[in-house]
Amino acid sequence: MSGLVALLDDVAAIAKIAAASIDDVAANALKAGSKAAGAVIDDAAVTPKYVQGFDASRELPIIWRIARGSLINKLLILLPAGLTLSAFAPWLIPPLLILGGAYLCFEGAEKIAHWLFHHEGTHTDAYESGDPAHLEEEKVKGAIKTDFILSAEIMTISLAAIPEGSFGMEAATLAVVAIGITFAVYGSVALIVKADDLGLAMSARGRFGLTRGLGRAIVKAMPMVMKLLLVVGTGAMLWVGGSIIIHGLKDLGWKTPYAMIHDFAVRIAARVPENLHGLVEWSVTAFADGILGLALGLALIPVATKVIAPIWGAIFKK
Repeated sequence: MSGLVALLDDVAAIAKIAAASIDDVAANALKAGSKAAGAVIDDAAVTPKYVQGFDASRELPIIWRIARGSLINKLLILLPAGLTLSAFAPWLIPPLLILGGAYLCFEGAEKIAHWLFHHEGTHTDAYESGDPAHLEEEKVKGAIKTDFILSAEIMTISLAAIPEGSFGMEAATLAVVAIGITFAVYGSVALIVKADDLGLAMSARGRFGLTRGLGRAIVKAMPMVMKLLLVVGTGAMLWVGGSIIIHGLKDLGWKTPYAMIHDFAVRIAARVPENLHGLVEWSVTAFADGILGLALGLALIPVATKVIAPIWGAIFKK
């Protein structure tokens, strides 16, 4: 009997350790995922364009195919690569973060430049411009390639935000981040894409006037929601990209940009009531990071279009 009691005590102790480990993984995953907010929002903002022009019955299957490809990117390619990097070449993480931050800044600045100096082209329905199955395949492949870049940023940022621990803890945390972010992004995309269909159904078949009115409101609001999502995504890219670069430079030994922004934010926060110090300091820091990100992104546009793009095209014949 005493042996059974001892065994139960051991099982209980193991269960407590496992529960604590699960809590640690969840907490680390939440912290790491929040650091990748800019790339996550951008991912959610970019993806809906890949289902535009297709029949409504194909929207969710296309999103599922992209989400499945995203999970493969994260779990089978990027997670092992990230863990290998962390174990054998951790000194590469800050430069890679700076490179990812620069890409975010470029993407955000390019979108702003496009809004200011270019006009949207006319939209062509996929079912009117060629074989829909072939076009769907091309769209999905293109979306998964784009997702790979965004996922690489997300995983690198998340890896850098995970506190040092055992190999198993880092692997479990990155896996939770990968799965959680993928379902959050593509679940949100599915809701956004199908919201107008829901609104149309409510407005046409609602039993009550309130239901029909709400359906019409959803339909009218969706274009504004999509525009707002793009604006928020662009702002988040510039803010997070600038922040990543500033902190990366600080980790590499150049602390001047970080110190200047921090001191400026502290001075501004000192002019407001004490209970608002934290909020104001964070807001000023985020704004300064975003301005720096925009400036860097604008500077990178000619480099990307005049230098990198021709070289890339020459290598891959595209």
